[in-house]
Order: sequence, then structure tokens, then C-alpha cells
Amino acid sequence: VQLVESGGGLVQPGGSLTLSCAASGFTFSTYSMMWYRQAPGKEHESVAGISSSGGSTNYADSVKGRFSISRDNAKNTVYLQMNSLKLEDTAMYFCVAGTNYWGQGTQVTVSS
Repeated sequence: VQLVESGGGLVQPGGSLTLSCAASGFTFSTYSMMWYRQAPGKEHESVAGISSSGGSTNYADSVKGRFSISRDNAKNTVYLQMNSLKLEDTAMYFCVAGTNYWGQGTQVTVSS
């Protein structure tokens, strides 16, 4: 199983980023997918989730209306579109397949 996140970087407050997570080694279309994040000194936080078909999504209150999760089962990829980024969104972002498989993460830094 391999999950490879990309798309992180440095962005100013109010800016946007799109994270991608390319999956391999398992039947992607049968797994729900999640994005988690971990800020320095803090616990992992669930950010967004999407069902295996993509028909159902959920978001942490802190990102509702700003972040959007989507997936392309033909490309074995899940995305996290992040808009109106805030300083407090700074964290390492991880994609997670089901409850067991984690990627290595991609760093998002929001700073002026």
C-alpha cells in the first residue's frame, strides 16, 4: 500500500492550495478516504472525509465552507482543495485510506 501526498507549500493568508494523494497497492475505489492534519505540538485532527463512491463527504467545523474533498477513482487519487487559508491551517497534511493506511504527509505553511 502506498499513499503519496503532494501539493503542499507556502501560501499567504487568504490563498489557496490543492493537495493530491495518489494511491496504489489496494483497491482504491472500495475505501473511504480521509485527510488529517497535525500542527506542531498538537494531536492529529480529522479535516475531511469522503466515501468510497465520492457521494458523501464530511468536514471539520474549522474548515467547512473553505475546504473541499474530492476523489477520482479512475486515477486512484483523492484531492483536498483549500481556499481562504488561515494561519491556523499550517500543519502537515496526511491522507488516510480506511483506518489503517497513512501517507507520509505534505507540509502546508500559511504565513505572510
